[in-house]
Amino acid sequence: MYSIKEVADAAEMIINGYAFTKDGENVRVLNLNNPHRAAYLSRMGEVLETSMDDIELEIVLEYYQKNRKYMEE
Repeated sequence: MYSIKEVADAAEMIINGYAFTKDGENVRVLNLNNPHRAAYLSRMGEVLETSMDDIELEIVLEYYQKNRKYMEE
């Protein structure tokens, strides 16, 4: 089990308490304030898996779409 600090340190970007971390061709998103809320996205922003409600997921997707250029190599 990872600690919140380890996840935050490994993240490529953190926006408003959401840590975005590359996982191969996909992206893991974790709510650092509520670690039971997470999402797994494709590079294009398609939701592959989530434990977030619809409203939180829309917020995360908007953050990702606006800032994913900072995660690209």
